[in-house]
Amino acid sequence: MLWPDPAQRQRLADIRDNLHARIAEAEREGWLGEVEGLRISLLGANDKLSQIDRRSPANTNVELGMPTMAKDV
Repeated sequence: MLWPDPAQRQRLADIRDNLHARIAEAEREGWLGEVEGLRISLLGANDKLSQIDRRSPANTNVELGMPTMAKDV
């Protein structure tokens, strides 16, 4: 699975904001097919932003401790 780069979060947010503006324009102009396509793109952008937000640096490392070997009895 490919994860979006957290460094690209602002770029994705800008794309999302632009999609909102384009959807409003398409609705105003009556371009119904365009509206549907833009909404699908908006869902994708929101999904990528959610993935970045869920994957914070604090949650990437887990301390597992040192493994131990069982002693033969």
